Amino acid sequence: MKLVTLSTESGRRVGVVDASARTVRDVSDLLPAGSGMLEVIEGWAEFGPLLAERADSLPAQPLESVQLLAPLPSPRRNIFCVGKNYQEHVVEFGRSGYDSPDRSEAMPEHPVLFSKATTAVNGPYSDIDPHHGVTAELDYEAELAVIVGRGGRRIPRDEAFDHVWGYTIINDVTARDLQRAHKQWLLGKSLDTHCPMGPYAVTVDEVPDVTALLVESFVNGERRQSAPVKDLIFDIPDLIATLSAGITLLPGDIIATGTPAGVGIGFDPPRFLSSGDVVEVAITGLGAQRNRVA
Repeated sequence: MKLVTLSTESGRRVGVVDASARTVRDVSDLLPAGSGMLEVIEGWAEFGPLLAERADSLPAQPLESVQLLAPLPSPRRNIFCVGKNYQEHVVEFGRSGYDSPDRSEAMPEHPVLFSKATTAVNGPYSDIDPHHGVTAELDYEAELAVIVGRGGRRIPRDEAFDHVWGYTIINDVTARDLQRAHKQWLLGKSLDTHCPMGPYAVTVDEVPDVTALLVESFVNGERRQSAPVKDLIFDIPDLIATLSAGITLLPGDIIATGTPAGVGIGFDPPRFLSSGDVVEVAITGLGAQRNRVA
């Protein structure tokens, strides 16, 4: 099932999408009052069968006629992110001079983890704020994001997928100069609007082999990134086991799994984003987002 968060005159609503027909059905009236995507995920054992049975009976609207927000527009806490998780990206990042503390093309021995503030979350078709005066080196990073369903701590690798509710797309927009100057990643990753998400939250049953998904980005129509999820250095079970070893994962938590080679700093000279540029990120079966730099 593909779910979305709609922006309407009466507030945020949950929708179920038929991607092939390009339609969406507002299902909020089937849910308890005030329920958003987080509540749907938390109560999926009840709401999943309900939506599967009754969503098709509701009126359908053209997708193009509605405004989509990020599927989880207000996550309960920061997004967990993974750096340097594709081999070719490790190499390009090491060569770029933006790595800290020094240039290194060595593969990481453990997942490189950081977080991205919840206030960075942006819609799948909304403008990206360039934050002129704060950063002059704006970059893009196409990523598959995992949405946690059942929470837990000390989750072993072989049980990791039992805790995955679904997947979405994230563009981990990055202010490279802030990332380099502050010698940590939180600030350079967390500027407002620098986390376009969606368009859909796709349930795990629609993705029989997540490793086969292709992660791609395009800037002004030019393909910049393209790699299958199977190329991850640390796969999804690794990431869930590592994070949950001492941190309790919660329903609705989001884990951005890393970006392939082809980001702006991977070019010589770097190809940073400018006002007017359009960035598209697409992942097999999960749809595509399209954001313009304001």
